[in-house]
Amino acid sequence: MLSHTLPNPLIQFLWNLFITIAIVITLYTCNFYYLVILSRQQKKSNSVELKETPMVTIHLPIYDEKYVAARLVNAVCALDYPKEKLCIQVLDDSDDETYDILKSLVADYQKKGFDILHVRRGNRKGYKAGALRHAMKFAKGDFVAIFDADFIPPSWFLKKALSYFCKPEIGFVQCRWGHVNEKYSALTKAQALSLDFHFLIEQKAKSNTHLFMNFNGTAGVWRRQCIEDSGGWHTATLVEDLDLSYRAQMKGWKCVFIPDIVVNAELPVQMNAAKRQQFRWAKGSIQCAIKLLGDVVIKRVPINTKIQAFVQLTRHIVHPLVLIQFLILPILLAAKINLYVISGLPLFTIIAYLAVGPVAYVMIIRELWEKSWKSKAVSYLYLVFYSAGMSVNNTIAVFDALFGKKNEFLRTPKFGIIKNSDDWRDKAYALPFTKTTLLEIFFGVYGIIGMFIAIFSNNPIFAPILGIQVVGFLYIAYLSISHSTFKKSKSRNMPVRTKNERMANTYYKAALAGIIGLIMLGVVMAFEEYNTAVYPLDEARGILFRIQTAADPQVIHTELKNVKELLPKTGNPVWIFPTDSTDFGKIQEDLNDMISTVDKISSVSPDSAAYHTGMYNIHMMSDVVIRNIIDATPYMYVSVSNILFGCIWIAVIIGIFAVLKKKRDRLQSFEISE
Repeated sequence: MLSHTLPNPLIQFLWNLFITIAIVITLYTCNFYYLVILSRQQKKSNSVELKETPMVTIHLPIYDEKYVAARLVNAVCALDYPKEKLCIQVLDDSDDETYDILKSLVADYQKKGFDILHVRRGNRKGYKAGALRHAMKFAKGDFVAIFDADFIPPSWFLKKALSYFCKPEIGFVQCRWGHVNEKYSALTKAQALSLDFHFLIEQKAKSNTHLFMNFNGTAGVWRRQCIEDSGGWHTATLVEDLDLSYRAQMKGWKCVFIPDIVVNAELPVQMNAAKRQQFRWAKGSIQCAIKLLGDVVIKRVPINTKIQAFVQLTRHIVHPLVLIQFLILPILLAAKINLYVISGLPLFTIIAYLAVGPVAYVMIIRELWEKSWKSKAVSYLYLVFYSAGMSVNNTIAVFDALFGKKNEFLRTPKFGIIKNSDDWRDKAYALPFTKTTLLEIFFGVYGIIGMFIAIFSNNPIFAPILGIQVVGFLYIAYLSISHSTFKKSKSRNMPVRTKNERMANTYYKAALAGIIGLIMLGVVMAFEEYNTAVYPLDEARGILFRIQTAADPQVIHTELKNVKELLPKTGNPVWIFPTDSTDFGKIQEDLNDMISTVDKISSVSPDSAAYHTGMYNIHMMSDVVIRNIIDATPYMYVSVSNILFGCIWIAVIIGIFAVLKKKRDRLQSFEISE
């Protein structure tokens, strides 16, 4: 008796999940295009000329920033603003020589008549938010400006920014970030474009239409009363700026974004630093969603404001959704599930993908940067790969936030990079290799396998879609590894390493080679597993397709024997919700029934009704067996043995990584001691 041909419940579940995720991601994408439309609205400038010069406090939160701290203080002290109306507070939590640099610099400016304080708390409780909250006790005047360590405010900043506090209900003014090192590398170009999209589309759209927008933590000015009325700086999340700005707007305060006021800043040049920054932003946003969404829902604000607040606070949930979809797609392709938007029009899928993605973004870029849009379009290519690869890092951040894991506020190190010839690799603050990179490599390898599945399952149109993410994962992983290395000292007087140090160096190189070797072994074994377990099933399906059009019983008999040899004799690869349709023992029985039918009709006339009925039954039975094999195929990839091997493979890599990190730390301490 033939096996049941309905899809396995797990495949059906994955299909439903895949479609649901696609809808959610599409909604978030469409919302971005909605903000593009809102950002086009021309809003009349509400700035007014200052009748009097208000007292302003400038907060400069700094922690271990010896390469850029002095640059910031010098820029702030060069502001075109009366000294007697300016109170500068350097909030220094540093543990390294940054402290000495700032102490000396502050003393020099104090001698020049500046009201500048070197504020030391003695601890890092609350991190940046804690430093800002502590400094509010000593703030002077009605306004507080904030600049992070890597920012360089122009001399005219304060006068121009303060002119937008034309109404008493305006709580803060946010200005646009510029990028002093945008052209340094593909990494900085991608980050710059991403930030430009945020400011020129999202922030502008929300400011134009009075939707909730966020303060970006720096390059802005707050009304002191707004900070105090909203409860001050909270330390419960990693994004104190988003937290305070939402609480302020729920209290009725208004905010303004000024795209014409640009404050240059330094973009992270090391991949691990960029990942740290993205991690903090992603986790902090989800933390704020958990903390604030309930209040947003019950607050009496327009429904559009509620929707946009929900989207902004939860948008990083897209990262795990993208990864889940990425994992599901090869399984559905192997199961021969129709993923095309319109059956029979496969090209429509790729056209639709391009229309809501690259093509639309290029059109936006051309509108925003009329003269330099071509170079920005190239940067968009970098951004596509950067965003795809960063989804692993940001997914971990989202889960950290959802499960309430506490993290230290880890700053994004800056190296004073402005010119393309500047180098950061020999400087302090370079971040080490992280375990996240192993996951990025895993997803890259998985995606390569998925591309082969797409090709061999006659769905090659999905190969480039998977390929974009594969390139992204491997690009991020490659930069993470290469940016974690240290250049050897160029000094001619190199100290002689001790035996232990030489051993540490040897272990380090051996461990690194071991990781690379294991990755290659995993790829080879995955390919071998495909050849031995999956490819025979594909070959068997091909033979059965030929049987459906064959008319010679002898040929059919031979082909059925070949199919029986290709398929496992017994066993069911489905270990979750097993069904008869994926039981190879029953499939073999079905093939035996087909052979028996072929033998019976071999002795009757080809013109007889019995012959035609028998051939019809064989063709129909072939179709059922094909469907059963299709049901079984994806589970060959996720068999218990494969999962066990995968876990052992990852565990061994992590173990070697632990050795690698230990020995590398010893090497690093050796380099520092030089």
